[in-house]
Order: sequence, then structure tokens, then C-alpha cells
Amino acid sequence: MKKHIHIVSFDVPYPADYGGVIDIFHKIRWLHKLGLTITLHCFQYGRAEAPALNSICKKVYYYKRSKYRNPFIGNIPYIVLTRNHEELLTNLCRDHSPILFEGLHTTFFLQHEKLKNRIKLVRNHNIEHDYYKNLELVESNYFKKYFFRNESDNLRKYEKIIKSATHVLAISPSDHQYLNRKYHNSVLIPAFHANDDISILPGNGKFVLYHGNLVVGENHYAAMYLVKEVFSKLSIPCIIAGSHPHDELVRLCLKYPHVRLIDDWSHEQVMDAVRQAHVNVLPTFQGTGIKLKLLNSLFCGRFCVVNPTMVLHTGLEDACMIGNNAEEMIHYITQCWRQSFTEKHIEERRKFLSHSLFDNRKNGMDILKILGEELKVKS
Repeated sequence: MKKHIHIVSFDVPYPADYGGVIDIFHKIRWLHKLGLTITLHCFQYGRAEAPALNSICKKVYYYKRSKYRNPFIGNIPYIVLTRNHEELLTNLCRDHSPILFEGLHTTFFLQHEKLKNRIKLVRNHNIEHDYYKNLELVESNYFKKYFFRNESDNLRKYEKIIKSATHVLAISPSDHQYLNRKYHNSVLIPAFHANDDISILPGNGKFVLYHGNLVVGENHYAAMYLVKEVFSKLSIPCIIAGSHPHDELVRLCLKYPHVRLIDDWSHEQVMDAVRQAHVNVLPTFQGTGIKLKLLNSLFCGRFCVVNPTMVLHTGLEDACMIGNNAEEMIHYITQCWRQSFTEKHIEERRKFLSHSLFDNRKNGMDILKILGEELKVKS
């Protein structure tokens, strides 16, 4: 098998500190570990070049994302149109290796004549039009709300471009069912993540934790819900950790002395807090894709309390306590607070996760298998 691939990333995937880039970085890490040579193409819009990527990639190209376009002109989604860079096409054409497009975001050239005979994989991180529709529902700013609605409509129409892919790599079982039903070329490759083994501390933590990027509407909504409906009813220490919180969340947290809002922790500090917390509380109201912070919490943290949407179709339901409403979440948090996380709990978590879908090595091998089979067909 020809052991080289181009990977086109919608963002610079290092540091691997938020959803999509966590999957991309650790996919690259494992494909490199499994012997694949990688040429990485990154779009930049705020993140610096990352020399750390040079140790796991043969070559890294950086392209400026064209963000100064009118998002309401034309039918091509803004997230795609702003990643149209001729140098990318030129660099992809330097050889005949397979190409992995990370997200619909990067597929502007998927149907280009110059790439028509290539093995082309598309990683779907979400059903994007559903994701943007849900962003619209939780957004209060009128302009952003209209942008999300328009983007969702365009993504719904644009999605059929993945018929031109050799395979689409679905990130969750529900996404796989949807994509395979519509386009008949889906393969389930669950999310890659930072955890090659569990690193859970036994004993008791001193606080309950929610973490997330608070500039994202979905996470802001979840944090507001937690403070209003759950944390305000507890007397135990509660921490919300995340960058760029909205003013209304800041004001709300100030009303409760036992609730701390921390917005200046590094990714490493947040991950340390996940380990130190006694309970990681993770509700979501956005039922698309897979929430990588849930995986991190299960591999690194003690008790995990979620709502049903967080674990829907993930296969992780049995590792969490699922509160169907605020009252049930309060009940489970209180119940967990009264007991230690023992070595027995840790061994049960290790056993469960070792049989889950989220084995980085297996999922990397599955991608190599797809590439090997396609290369045999073309040879």
C-alpha cells in the first residue's frame, strides 16, 4: 500500500483544545504512529503556525482563510467558500495520494476535475445543517441568528457534494445511519481523542465541574441552564470553566457564593480540573456529533452526570448517570458527592472503555484498511 495521505484541516489542529481539532490532531497522531506519511494542509484564522505538527507530518502547509466575504451572497456555505484557496489545489495535485477532507468546510475542491481520479475521504464532524440550525435556536443576537439560519439552509443543499467522495467517515452511529441512507458511502469511524488509557484519580474531589468554550452558544446555554436550574439548588462548590463567558453568565454566577466562574485557565488547567473534580456535569442541548469533552471526562474524571442528549447514540450511556431533568441531575450529583470513587470504579471504567467504540488504534487501523482496499481497486 502507498503509505502517504493528504489531510485538509479546517483549522490549525494544534493545540488540540476544542472539539473538531481534537479529533483531527489525534487522528494524525495515530495515523503517523501506524506508519502513514502525512502532508497536512491547514486553514488559518486566528491560530498561529504550530511547529509541533512537524514531528508527525512530512510537510505542513498553511493557508489564510478568506473571512472577508459577504456570507449572504450565493449558495455555497460560508464555511466552505472562505476555504477556497488555489494554492491548496496546486499542492494537492503534486502527487496522486489519497486525500482526507476534514469536514464539509474543506470540500470546495472535492468535485474538481483535477482530483476526479483520486481516493477522496470526507470526515463529517456533524450533520452540519442540523448543527447550524441548533446554533440558531440558542442564539439571541439577531444578526448571528440570521447567519446561522442562512448557513443551515445552504449546508442542507450543499451536503450532496459528498456523493463525490469515495467514502464519508461518520463520527457517530446516528450520523452514519443518516449519511449511509442518503449517500450510500458512509463508514463509521468514531472520534479520535487524547486518551490512550484512563488517568482517573481515586478518592474524593472537592468540587463539581462544568467545562466548555463559553463563546459557543450551545455551551453558554448549557452553562446558564446549569447555574439556574441545578447549581443554584446545591450547597456544594461548583465551578464553570471556559473562555469568553457572556456578561449575563458572569452576573448570574455572582449571585451564588458557591459557584465560581473561571475564564482564564489554560487547556492543561481545565484538564487537571476534570481529574480533580468529584463530579463532571455535562448537559448539552445540541444533539449532533460526539462531544469530546464527554470522552475526556470518562477517561480522566471521576463521576459523570449528563442529560440524555449528551449520550444519545454514543454507546457511552452505561458509563454515566443520566438525569432526564434538573431534579434528577441534582439527585445524581448529591448521590455521587456522598461516595468515594474507588479503585473498583476505576477498573470498571477501564473495562467499559476498552470495549467501547473509542479505541484510537482500532479506528486508525480501520482508516488504513479503507485506503488499502481502495488502492487495490485502482491498481
